[in-house]
Amino acid sequence: MNRLQGKVVLVTGAAAGMGAEHARLLVEEGAKVILTDLDKAAGAALAAELGGDALFLSHDVSDPGSWASVVREGSETFGTITVLVNNAGISGPYKATADFDDETFDKIVAVNQAGVFYGMRAVLPGMVDAGGGSIVNISSGAGMAHMSGTPNGAYTGTKFAVRGMTKAAAIEYAALGVRVNSVHPGAILTPMARGLNDQAELDRVAKIVPMGRFGEPREVSYSVLFLASDESSYITGSELVIDGGRFAE
Repeated sequence: MNRLQGKVVLVTGAAAGMGAEHARLLVEEGAKVILTDLDKAAGAALAAELGGDALFLSHDVSDPGSWASVVREGSETFGTITVLVNNAGISGPYKATADFDDETFDKIVAVNQAGVFYGMRAVLPGMVDAGGGSIVNISSGAGMAHMSGTPNGAYTGTKFAVRGMTKAAAIEYAALGVRVNSVHPGAILTPMARGLNDQAELDRVAKIVPMGRFGEPREVSYSVLFLASDESSYITGSELVIDGGRFAE
């Protein structure tokens, strides 16, 4: 199918995990996709796998100057960016609030919160000039509630912030044709989760999900595809929770 034919998409954190799966599906559906990440080798390999409809650019989402560069280079190659998937993020260590050092806290905020803000700010003028667009901000189940097992309060705080910034931008740009929504994945079986040595911990997490299992990255990617496409033309300022029913309890 070609649900994204004619759209130019920028996906951050696209070298691995959910970001890579988002990129694969969006290319499959007809989009030109700009992949960005700090991992140059993995990012370039994925772009080569995806062919001429993909471009990899090295990118630090916490740096406004880096945003300006990738938006400029990506637009010069494929045209105006009409979809942004703010996927890049970090979790940080499993620590209680009083045990956090300033440097670690600042880094989590810089990537997860400021990075999303910088990204929206960088692409919005072009989207407005183009007559519209879609921004999909990847938050987390932790952006709905702080759950036991969540790495830390700093991570939870940034994911709540993504949810709030999404709603603010959605209201600000609704009349200008730009839609802004957030996606909140729960327990997803990414390479990071698969790499855990403690199978008992994986089993414990699966048991507290009503569906009784982890989600697969592509199950999140289909929601990104929907929000990026014109099929979601009357949806903005919303959060889509993909968690196997965990937050339904």
